Amino acid sequence: MGMDAALIETTNNVSCIFNSDWFIKKYKLNCPPDFRLQNQTIRNNTGNLYPAWSKLGTRLKLIPLMGGIDQDVLYLDVDGKTAFEKEIEYFGTRMHEHPNLNVIYKGKPLMLVFLGAGQDPSIADNPLWYQIRQFLKHHPEIAGKYTFRQMAGYLDAQPYLWATQSTPDGPVKINPAYGFWSWVDRLNNRTCNTPACPYYPSYNETKVDGESRAENFTASIATAGIEAGWGCPNPNSPPYCLDDSLRYGDLGKDHYYATFHEFMQYARQLDPIFLIVHQFNEFVQPDEGFDANTDDDIEPANLWGHGAVTAVRHEVRVYRHPDDDSPDDQP
Repeated sequence: MGMDAALIETTNNVSCIFNSDWFIKKYKLNCPPDFRLQNQTIRNNTGNLYPAWSKLGTRLKLIPLMGGIDQDVLYLDVDGKTAFEKEIEYFGTRMHEHPNLNVIYKGKPLMLVFLGAGQDPSIADNPLWYQIRQFLKHHPEIAGKYTFRQMAGYLDAQPYLWATQSTPDGPVKINPAYGFWSWVDRLNNRTCNTPACPYYPSYNETKVDGESRAENFTASIATAGIEAGWGCPNPNSPPYCLDDSLRYGDLGKDHYYATFHEFMQYARQLDPIFLIVHQFNEFVQPDEGFDANTDDDIEPANLWGHGAVTAVRHEVRVYRHPDDDSPDDQP
């Protein structure tokens, strides 16, 4: 599909995975032994990508995504370390052993930290995202090894994080005081009941050789709505939540991956350093139950003759080579 790297993540239950039984009992984590083992197996399988891909000789690189969702990731364990620190060490060891798989950014291997959705913008409140930055600031032995960026969800609905407070008519620049990267944003130009509408995806900006450039942009095949909660739609609602970004666009399946196409049009305008194609909850029901129009899986499935793999490959090729006159690979 034309990708350079894959994002890998162990973002949930980080303290349950990395900390001691003493820690789990002290902070009363919901972490029974079988659940702990399952999560540690996920961690191990994720870490095994490094030797497995090195053996395969793949050119795809790996970018680890750390867990910064839960406050307890910064609590000290009996060994004097935090779960956040231990997770960095776990993936850092594998990155050191397989340096050919690292993405080097700003002169160091790149690590991302996932924050979830709904960020408190006030430093006076000492939010977790700020605590994590302070932790790294006070641990130069860690910060000196890696380039860290923080990633949050649904920045499209958090105008207090934007550089400009206004109704958007295109991609939204994030205030550099926060500098968050988008995990997923909606792209919805329809009317919906929130001051942030219409929804547009976000991006952070950085300096490259003294010039400003978009640092990141995240494109999705589809995203479920969040304004009416995860239970939308309900028996009294329309077929879809009003703030959904549908796979086939507003007019249904005859529009070939209209949402992803529109995302990628904005990506071509912004020309970000990192273009991320979002993929989540593979092989399970999305938030609104299975419906191809709200499911953002990229898989070999052929839905109404239109496969997501083909659509992504086509859009990435056009993104990389806008003047390419080779035959179109769409069905």
